Amino acid sequence: MNKASFIAVPSRLAVTYRAVGDLTPDPRNARTHPKRQIDQLKASIEAFGFINPILADPGGHIIAGHGRLQAARAMGFVEVPTITLSGLSEIQKRALRIADNKIALNAGWDLEILQLELSELASIDVEIDLTVTGFSTGEIDVILTSAGDPDDEVIPPVPTTPRTKPGDIWILGEHRVGCGDGRDAGFLQRVIGHGASVDAAFLDPPYNVRIGGHAVSAGSHREFAMASGEMSEAEFRSFLADTLGAAARVSRDGAVHFVCMDWRHMSTSSAWTGVTWTACQRSAARSMASA
Repeated sequence: MNKASFIAVPSRLAVTYRAVGDLTPDPRNARTHPKRQIDQLKASIEAFGFINPILADPGGHIIAGHGRLQAARAMGFVEVPTITLSGLSEIQKRALRIADNKIALNAGWDLEILQLELSELASIDVEIDLTVTGFSTGEIDVILTSAGDPDDEVIPPVPTTPRTKPGDIWILGEHRVGCGDGRDAGFLQRVIGHGASVDAAFLDPPYNVRIGGHAVSAGSHREFAMASGEMSEAEFRSFLADTLGAAARVSRDGAVHFVCMDWRHMSTSSAWTGVTWTACQRSAARSMASA
């Protein structure tokens, strides 16, 4: 693989204010900024000020800071602090756009210190909304009430005699968990209740791909009982028609099914969704690729 020779970037960086209208977002920016994150950025700017300048080239093309620019525009900013990076090639700019986001994602958390910091901030007699840290209220509650690292939990051994048998249905308040064959529409009807129908479902049938070497390292997880790479294409289509057809038969007209499928079988999934839904006249399917 050929490596581009990188031009040294000047070490002296200066913050200058540029008009929001003079900055151009990159159409190939791979980082997404949902409304929730933009709201978090707005809250942070309101609490601490615009303390993280936008990185741009001399022409005003943004290299890093697309989300901050969106927040600034939403807040009615006329100008924003920027750092102009000169001397970068187009290849370097494209690489930096990715690196600026990805490298930050590679950091972790010391849960003990994080819990201590959030706990002390919450106890200080000064009004501060802890969600300005970027953590939601629910996440903060979980962190503050956590007894320790979940990875340290001791997982009990598998019982010699299983408590749950095929056909069992467990009632958990308003929820039900059934142990049975997903291809059996009668069993599914028992799980959801007599006369009831499904409005929406999230379905994750086997992908007819071996688990070892694809989803996990070889030998670290047992293979599925069926559709784990042993089926032909015709057999797998029949399997999916049975599985998703049963789900469709217990769903109301217009119900939405979100179906996971390995990318290797996306073409297969396109074929069986049409067959299954046409035959059952029940659900619309949306396929989501899964590695």
